[in-house]
Amino acid sequence: MKQIDTIIFDLGGVLIDWNPEYVFLDVFDGDIQKMRWFFDTICTHDWNENQDAGYPIVQATEDLVSRFPDYETEIRAFYGRWEEMLGGAIQGTVDILEKLIASKKYKVVALTNWSHETFPIALERFEFLHWFEGILVSGIEKTRKPFDEIYHLTLNRFDIKAENAIFIDDNLRNIEAANRLQINGVHFKNPELLLEQLKAYNIHI
Repeated sequence: MKQIDTIIFDLGGVLIDWNPEYVFLDVFDGDIQKMRWFFDTICTHDWNENQDAGYPIVQATEDLVSRFPDYETEIRAFYGRWEEMLGGAIQGTVDILEKLIASKKYKVVALTNWSHETFPIALERFEFLHWFEGILVSGIEKTRKPFDEIYHLTLNRFDIKAENAIFIDDNLRNIEAANRLQINGVHFKNPELLLEQLKAYNIHI
């Protein structure tokens, strides 16, 4: 069995509930189909991830407004009401994080796709973000998951051996990228399943 000495956590969707639907269900008066069209066509996942890789929020917003002027109000709401997209902590995972750190058996760090402009809001809101030995934020590094570069940066910065690390992420694409680099990917779905997944690596908490 592999000797695991490092746990790498994703943040959004694993420890923090973030969902733009919290804002846009209101923006579109509960019209789910129109909201989904908006996310598929205008404020897309790829567009948002570009900011996670360091593209300026103001410029990204103006880019879209120039392309879709009829939706200026809705586009400006994406980052104008960004804080409202933050739900609470995913408490079950926070409890797991706390126990892993308290055990003092593991190096515990985070790797997140997150704009460097909005990440300070999360740091202020969620105390547990200050528990990590370190957090690598994609927007600061100007790259993001699932690109190899950000995994290599994480391994090098925190002196991690890939084969001795577990990486927990809710996005299967990011897990598959980690696995290709010999990092042990754990696809997060809920805290209860995570406990079972950790046991497979002989981690009992």
